[in-house]
Amino acid sequence: MDENAYRFLVETLGEDAVLVDEPLSAHTTFRIGGPAELFVSPESEQQVAEIVRYCRERDLPLHVLGRGSNVLVSDESLPGVVLHLGPSFSRIEVNEAGIVIAQAGAANSAIARLALEAGLTGFEFAAGIPGTIGGAAMMNAGAYGGELKDVATHVECLSETGELRRVSAEEAGWGYRTSAFAHDGSIVLSVQLALRSSDPTAIKALMDDLATRRREKQPLDMPSAGSTFKRPEGHFAGKLIQDAGLQGKSIGGAQVSTKHAGFVVNTGGATAHDVKQLIEEVIAKVQETSGVLLEPEVRFWGF
Repeated sequence: MDENAYRFLVETLGEDAVLVDEPLSAHTTFRIGGPAELFVSPESEQQVAEIVRYCRERDLPLHVLGRGSNVLVSDESLPGVVLHLGPSFSRIEVNEAGIVIAQAGAANSAIARLALEAGLTGFEFAAGIPGTIGGAAMMNAGAYGGELKDVATHVECLSETGELRRVSAEEAGWGYRTSAFAHDGSIVLSVQLALRSSDPTAIKALMDDLATRRREKQPLDMPSAGSTFKRPEGHFAGKLIQDAGLQGKSIGGAQVSTKHAGFVVNTGGATAHDVKQLIEEVIAKVQETSGVLLEPEVRFWGF
């Protein structure tokens, strides 16, 4: 452990907010991951900025974690600092003009519920996306024809050097499962959404319909990182994987879901090595059988 970093973090955050060798399997939806060397839960933007500047100045590895819904963490110890934007960064504000301002740690499902209560439409697509708005902004999360870029107007973030920035939708560089934030080292702190007034009954009906479709088609009862692969242009990843004869394929505790081939799931006791090896096998086999190169949607930490 980096003793100097530990002392700095304790002085900045307090001892209770700094954990040593914290198992990341407890903080990812895959339920997989080795220990984080230092795991911190800041309570303010100022604390986040101080941590970012400290890590950048010392070239200390820094990973930002929300609900861990799109991450595969190595089985080995993860060096450096994992900065957890959790309950202290989950405030959501809704005003009468249909503007929603949500901190990065706010769950997409919680934002969708508050929008429903306020009679605001436009965010129903995200109600079942198992992550936070911060992660949604980083990857332009989407489902069922909707994407974050359709409703987001501004993002508050910290630059790689710890400076606060307000970024407009035009500057955010949102594309299919990507953004400027995913490439420039920025840390999303909050997202502003512009939603429209609508009948709460109609909003709830749409949310219920999408939830039913998810339950019917996706392996929500098993640990995973959601959809494992990006959608290749002109194709569906799940169909390509099925056609390659890989649905149900297992390595250790990792399996290509028998319910939806686009998901790799943890059937119990899967290691990160199992999952990564299975993903690599799927990519190789699909390219061999179809000529299409699948790209993982999951981010890999510590490999």
